[in-house]
Amino acid sequence: MTAPLPANEGQRLAALRRYKILDTPSEPAFDDIALLASTICDTPIGVLTLVDADRQWFKAKVGLDAEQTPREHAFCAHTILGLNPMIVGDATLDARFADNPLVTGSPDIRFYAGAPLIDSEGFALGSLCVIDRKPRELQPHQQRALEALGRQVIAQLEFRRASADLAKALADLHILRGLLPICCYCKSIRNDEGYWHTVETYVTEHSEASFSHGICPGCMTTHFPGVVTGTR
Repeated sequence: MTAPLPANEGQRLAALRRYKILDTPSEPAFDDIALLASTICDTPIGVLTLVDADRQWFKAKVGLDAEQTPREHAFCAHTILGLNPMIVGDATLDARFADNPLVTGSPDIRFYAGAPLIDSEGFALGSLCVIDRKPRELQPHQQRALEALGRQVIAQLEFRRASADLAKALADLHILRGLLPICCYCKSIRNDEGYWHTVETYVTEHSEASFSHGICPGCMTTHFPGVVTGTR
């Protein structure tokens, strides 16, 4: 059974793409989380999945060779519909999954437990899941650990995005610093080559600032005393 789309699917996909994580190489931070999930839950397979428009893509995995599967077959497409872990004790007895190719064929899923990966804006990006080829149950402490590891996935994603945003901001930033030689009469600024420029020219060349011009009240009174500027 194909999972219905979340009500906020368009926004959810936009949020997922803002992390710029899809189709990136494996990373130890995420590989370690998948390994811990598999180890703690005592399953042969642990996967960190991200649910894209028409596929579920695996950012990290243990015990699985595939890089992705069609979304229509994805257990995790069901997991992202809720806020709590989805647990399937025996997929062959669940009407949603009994005829799923991932159940009737490789990797022969019987047991599945997935914690939705919900970001700070409330969008479910995917799932941290564990899989077994035999029916079983998940113990309460294992479920709590799976949820905790899922939160760590989100923390890593948020950190990545914040770091990328900061790096871009720093790359775009032009800062004026140091001692600027400025004429005390006309206010021109001398550059490092000894040439004098207007304040507007110098600042424009050395920063991202731009100028608009007007006349302050003091200069209006001094230079245009006959012009009525209004009262405050």
